[in-house]
Amino acid sequence: MNLTPRQIVAELDRYIVGQEEAKKCVAIALRNRYRRQKLDKDLRDEVLPKNIIMIGPTGVGKTEIARRLARLVGAPFLKVEATRFTEVGYVGRDVESMIRELVENAVRMVKIEKRAEVETQASKLAEKRLLDLLVPRSGKDRGGRSPWEVIFGGASGTAADTAVDEGNTAEQRAILREKLRRQELEDMMVEVEVEDTASPGFVVGGLGLEELGMNLQDMLGSFLPKRKRKRLVTVAEARRILIQQEADKLIDMDEVTAIAVQRVEQDGIIFLDEIDKIAGREKGTGPDVSREGVQRDILPIVEGTTVQTKYGPVKTDHILFIAAGAFHVAKPSDLIPELQGRFPIRVELKSLTKEDFRRILTEPRNSLLRQYKALLAVDGVEVQFTDDAIAEIADIAYTVNNQGEDIGARRLHTILEKVLQELLFQAPDVAGGKVMVDAAYVRQQLGDILQQKDLQSYIL
Repeated sequence: MNLTPRQIVAELDRYIVGQEEAKKCVAIALRNRYRRQKLDKDLRDEVLPKNIIMIGPTGVGKTEIARRLARLVGAPFLKVEATRFTEVGYVGRDVESMIRELVENAVRMVKIEKRAEVETQASKLAEKRLLDLLVPRSGKDRGGRSPWEVIFGGASGTAADTAVDEGNTAEQRAILREKLRRQELEDMMVEVEVEDTASPGFVVGGLGLEELGMNLQDMLGSFLPKRKRKRLVTVAEARRILIQQEADKLIDMDEVTAIAVQRVEQDGIIFLDEIDKIAGREKGTGPDVSREGVQRDILPIVEGTTVQTKYGPVKTDHILFIAAGAFHVAKPSDLIPELQGRFPIRVELKSLTKEDFRRILTEPRNSLLRQYKALLAVDGVEVQFTDDAIAEIADIAYTVNNQGEDIGARRLHTILEKVLQELLFQAPDVAGGKVMVDAAYVRQQLGDILQQKDLQSYIL
């Protein structure tokens, strides 16, 4: 997608308040990918992504910036915590699994796109299969009565049975087809055959096969027939299942795999959270023993290497890595020098102010106030928040963060839950009402909590 840095920041502004410097950094990194694609091939391969470290407390927008950036351009994206990995030789996840998961995400993305392209054709094929289920050539369902008989009535052994048993006539299929298209048979039960995806779990030396990078079913899939099982579902559910099955038949999986791997290699984004938890030099004993080892295992992935996946080798040279951490105790300089050098761009995200909290409540397209208004509207309750109520909520969130642990915008979730708890509970019983939430209402709902010195004891 050909977006300028200014356009990228404008899109991010629709969901994330403040943090202008961080937005500019990721916007430039994204634009550089577009610029790189326009270079000559020889130079293009030499231009590597400038990975980013975001420094700041939790809840200020680090993860949301990376996630929205990936959605903006439809890039394969993976959020992973650095603490889930461990040094080779210790029990834990292999660092290369992040690349395998990213490829899986990309394959799912491409499959969804390809299914959409063939949806019309798949729907027609699924309709034919659904008609065969409703009017089977045997003329009998599991209960001994034909679906035709169930729909139109008649007893076993009547002319209806004879008509079905002699073959599905064009007239019968035409009637059923019209009923299907008018969705008159949505609740009727039919039996469909689906793949049995359940597979036994294997453990080898304390690690699952997933950690070894291989799945037994994938290894033997080309040699063993796929297991099938029958499910009794409604016509509505059967239609969805059959459309997906027919779409998968029309999709070229080799093409899907090739596109997915290319997207990962050229456009993939990995958000490596909690990187500060693995910062620190090895001391030889205790729980910190593998911190530096994890960094050294992550290093080649970030530097650029080839990882073997079930879809083939994947190069990581041009994947964009965005690391993040609060760095309350450790510092970025506590990372090993080699890893520091692979994250040349460092940006500090600021703690949220009262004004930031106020804007977070009202400005983003997915703001919390809009979410609560929509939720209560389902029960027929219209809620309005006055300006002084919004200011009061923002002030409380800011105060609690200052007095206790600073968890950023996440503080607003628990405050709003406490403020609206009674209303959310009573809403179904007072459908059709209108509620005005002002500063007095906020203080009333929080009650004595506001009088306490240690607000964090009452508001998480």
